[in-house]
Amino acid sequence: MTFWPLRLFVFFSCTFLHQIRCFSWPSKALGRAGTGRFATSDNDDADKLLSKAELLRREIDDFEQRKRAEEEEEQRQIDEAKAEKQATRNRYSAVVPILKPDGNSQLERCDFKPRWQDGSSYITTIEANLPLGVILGESEQFAAATEVDEVGEDSNGFAAGLRVGDILHACTACKVEMEMPTWQLLAGGIGVPKTKTFMYQADGRPFEEIMEAIGSNRQDPENKPVLLVVERRD
Repeated sequence: MTFWPLRLFVFFSCTFLHQIRCFSWPSKALGRAGTGRFATSDNDDADKLLSKAELLRREIDDFEQRKRAEEEEEQRQIDEAKAEKQATRNRYSAVVPILKPDGNSQLERCDFKPRWQDGSSYITTIEANLPLGVILGESEQFAAATEVDEVGEDSNGFAAGLRVGDILHACTACKVEMEMPTWQLLAGGIGVPKTKTFMYQADGRPFEEIMEAIGSNRQDPENKPVLLVVERRD
């Protein structure tokens, strides 16, 4: 009876030691290996983030390049449309002196509606001294239009470059107006005649009136050439 508890103690002690031997604690090497796996995982996550950031940066760069290309193409189309519009205006317009209310003339670009609608004509200006030496007539092709029927050889019109078939749109004309200086108003004077040159619109005007407008340039005290705005075909 005395040895029974001792036997139980020895039995349980041996069993406990056996369990301790069978149980394996993590070694330092295992701990170091586990730490390495955690570090590798962190590095992989960082690389993935960097890759995603690089991909996002490239996508942003591509988007900005496409946007710039679209804006440049849009601006190019706008510039081409403006250039085409300006070229059309230059083709059917001319710079002529415009008489202002103060009596002075100022050069301005004026538009003229072409008679030919197929784009085969253009507007040009001719300066010629009187007499022109040309025969003008009413156009048989266009209503209320005056055109050059004949150009005399060695005439002023021929030397200036007028051609048969030119359609007259406008020309300079002269008119005499009475100017009343202040001192004459106080003295009860009748004023001083002064000749002014202006642009006469020939489109739709009677033929006789157009001829009078051209002939009125003889009243110019400076004897300047007649400015003719004509339309001609290429």
